[in-house]
Amino acid sequence: MIDLIYLTVALPLLGFLINGIFGSKIKSEKVIGIIGSSTVGIAFIISILAFIETLNLPVEQRSNVVELFTWLNVGGLEIKFAYLVDQLSLVMALVVTGVGFLIHVYSIGYMHGDKGFWRFFAYMNLFIFAMMNLVMGDNFLVLFLGWEGVGLCSYLLIGFYYDRKFEKGTVPQAAKKAFIVNRIGDFGFLLGMFLIYMTFDSLNFLEVFSKAEYLTVSETTFSFIALFLFIGATGKSAQIPLFVWLPDAMAGPTPVSALIHAATMVTAGVYMVARASIIFAAAPAIMTVVAVIGLLTAFFAATIGLVQNDIKKVLAYSTVSQLGYMFLACGVGAFGAGIFHVMTHAFFKALLFLGAGSVIHAMHDKQDIQNYGGLKKYMPKTFITFIIAAFAISGFPGLSGFFSKDEILWYSYSHGNLTFWIIGALTAVLTAFYMFRLVSLTFFGKERFGKDVHPHESPAVMTLPLIILAGLSVVGGYIGIPEIFSGEHGNMFHSWLAPVFAAAERKISFYGSYTHFEEILLMVISVGAALAAIYFAYIIYTKKISIANKTASTFNKLYTTLFNKYYVDEIYESAIILPIRKTSEKVLWKIADNKMIDGIVNGLARIIDLTSGVIKKIQTGVVQSYAIIMVLGIALVLFWIILKV
Repeated sequence: MIDLIYLTVALPLLGFLINGIFGSKIKSEKVIGIIGSSTVGIAFIISILAFIETLNLPVEQRSNVVELFTWLNVGGLEIKFAYLVDQLSLVMALVVTGVGFLIHVYSIGYMHGDKGFWRFFAYMNLFIFAMMNLVMGDNFLVLFLGWEGVGLCSYLLIGFYYDRKFEKGTVPQAAKKAFIVNRIGDFGFLLGMFLIYMTFDSLNFLEVFSKAEYLTVSETTFSFIALFLFIGATGKSAQIPLFVWLPDAMAGPTPVSALIHAATMVTAGVYMVARASIIFAAAPAIMTVVAVIGLLTAFFAATIGLVQNDIKKVLAYSTVSQLGYMFLACGVGAFGAGIFHVMTHAFFKALLFLGAGSVIHAMHDKQDIQNYGGLKKYMPKTFITFIIAAFAISGFPGLSGFFSKDEILWYSYSHGNLTFWIIGALTAVLTAFYMFRLVSLTFFGKERFGKDVHPHESPAVMTLPLIILAGLSVVGGYIGIPEIFSGEHGNMFHSWLAPVFAAAERKISFYGSYTHFEEILLMVISVGAALAAIYFAYIIYTKKISIANKTASTFNKLYTTLFNKYYVDEIYESAIILPIRKTSEKVLWKIADNKMIDGIVNGLARIIDLTSGVIKKIQTGVVQSYAIIMVLGIALVLFWIILKV
């Protein structure tokens, strides 16, 4: 099946072409949904078979390249359109196609009756095609093709409801914001690619990473490459300072939020950093930058999530925060832990978004959790699965989020420092609190919705994916049990990925020795604090909501600042966007364009007009005059020749 891995990319493309070309003529939503879902489902099956085949190979043979054709051959640059089938790409392929398939199935019910039903599935299939190119490509250019492809699909899917408005304006404005912010990051990515080619004379992963390990290249060069690549990652994975697009991306349909902005696209930056781990390992200063930016983003977004009332906005800032954890892991050299959290996060965050979609569907598209309450009796399946996901993301012992998040916290201490652990643990506490604030205001307490709203459980086509994702959120972490609990068997997930990150780990120097007692102690402290936060959130927002109101009133300025997301959008508007607009209008348009460019063009036209006005007088129309001029011309030429001789 390894040789057929290209089908995991080709099948979603086929689904896009069928639904995109013929979808408007297909009258049955079921047929459209089956086409869109089955192409991704079959791709998932092929990924599983390729994984099993790779698992049965010797460790040294688990990295295989499947070449399709030569894409570019210009000068000394030869780029093959090829896919790299190794431990890391297979993990990502399973997540993209597996979670993607469940979201496609869910969308059949969620998008039922929508006038753009066929268009939605066409875009979703196109996204899977682009994302699979991103994670399977064997060189930076194929990766970049997928990188730009998911950016395009994000624009199309965020702006799917192009005729609607949301709190900050129109939906197309939200889509445009995502597209432009991502282009800023992509510029950094391109600079990194250019520098990689200049340094290593190749863009092929295996060749570049081999040279990065053994060639003598200055740390400064590695630092610039890593910095440029990380700038690209901050755009795609919504990190400071390019995180502002992700919350507004909630203007798109909820399944889009689940697929693109929780489980797959936003993890592309984490995947890219992990894939280029050897380059980052050779640039320790940039590793520290990655860790610090990730940590600050995690804490920053968690504080904003504390006070948001839009159910999707809470989850959006939660996503930004969790992505920060992943970069924290990569920044301290725990690349395997970062990818482990990518996988577990895909399970419980996709479940949270789909559960939120189920609630929104039942509440007639209302998204304010202040107007929910008491929904657990109306939506038992949604409630049970949603609360499992909430426990998982909060790090409840035994669930998937516990294993991956605790591992990141441990590495932030053992490979980083105590400050990293403290801020990371505090962020985990905030996460537990705002998630159960969301759960309490949505499913518990008094009903706060009007009599015109009649909540009901979602159909089976929507609840079945919730149940499967809930199961994965429960058991998905057991392949990454810490060594202190797994004994001689070790951490299976880390063992699987170890060959991919071996070269990077050889370059990273870790200082200090730590005991299992320290690991367990820190684990108990962080878990205990998170459980306390869950309890207090439940009590406050279910039984003593007046305490929350009084606290918000007491700390009104802080509450307002958090509710308005630290006014980052307003700061960007004042400090960057307005000056660019004014400069564009007053300098580039009125001076550079109107006076200089138009002035030169119009001036040349006037000169030619004046010159032609003089020259045209020679054209009298009298043949005798033309003959005299010709004779004079010949005479002058002959005179010049005679004098020259």
